[in-house]
Amino acid sequence: MRTSRGLVALPALALAALLLSGCSAAMDESSDSGGMPGLGAPDAPVSEESGGGDGDLGGATDADDRSVVTTGYLYLTVEQPLDAAADAVALVERIGGRVDARQEYAPRETSVSSDAGGAELVLRIPAARLTQTLDDLKQLGEVEELQLSSTDVSREVQDVDARVSALRASITRLLALQGQADTVEDLIDLESAISDRQAQLESYEAQQRALADQVSLSTITLVLGSPEVAPPDDEPATFLTGLTAGWEALIAFGTVLLVITGALLPWIVALGIVGLIVLLIVRFFVRRRSAASSAPADPSTAPPQS
Repeated sequence: MRTSRGLVALPALALAALLLSGCSAAMDESSDSGGMPGLGAPDAPVSEESGGGDGDLGGATDADDRSVVTTGYLYLTVEQPLDAAADAVALVERIGGRVDARQEYAPRETSVSSDAGGAELVLRIPAARLTQTLDDLKQLGEVEELQLSSTDVSREVQDVDARVSALRASITRLLALQGQADTVEDLIDLESAISDRQAQLESYEAQQRALADQVSLSTITLVLGSPEVAPPDDEPATFLTGLTAGWEALIAFGTVLLVITGALLPWIVALGIVGLIVLLIVRFFVRRRSAASSAPADPSTAPPQS
């Protein structure tokens, strides 16, 4: 009877070994596989024929359609920065973008200078509409600075997509093998491998979503400043502008000098008073010593004459 049961179990064991060997062809063995073949995590991405999965980034696997992450910086001088910030937010949200960060500065009025405030926005703009949106944002004021940079992440996108596809295929195979496990040890090994694959899959899917967000939405930092704090021109364009710049520099220097003088004046007065007191004391002792040295000697103490 024992021999017959062993003969009956041989086909099942052969089928399980065949399935496990097929799984191991797509996945590398790991040290914690517990002796079960084909339970290791995928070490390298599989070929693109394995399928992209539901979360694949569109255009990443095509040689003519790259995945590009675009970031930029735009500085505008506007009359009312706070109102311009509200207009910029409305413009971006209207085309399907969003605002990731927003910081505003209230208008300031001091004895030295004044400005209408300012704002700094981190805008996420749909990549397909970036050029048109930048043109619309430029209409809000005068462009002082514009910087754009692009990074090709096609290789990263393809790698993450391939890993996601491989892990999903591996989990599907392991789930199918669960119903064919002959021993408790095999079942435990399969469940451990499935749990490990699932954790890796969730990590790569998070990376996939992050890459998709960076590719689909460009990141632009928009700074809005008032004319009072606008960056100065590199060189005066005319004699009049040069004269104006020189006059403003002279006024600024005079203002700073007055502030420094006002801050030092109390110390100068206090040190002057202390110096005067010291001088009077010194002069008093000097006069007293001079008077003592010039006074005539006492006749009773004079030496006898021969």
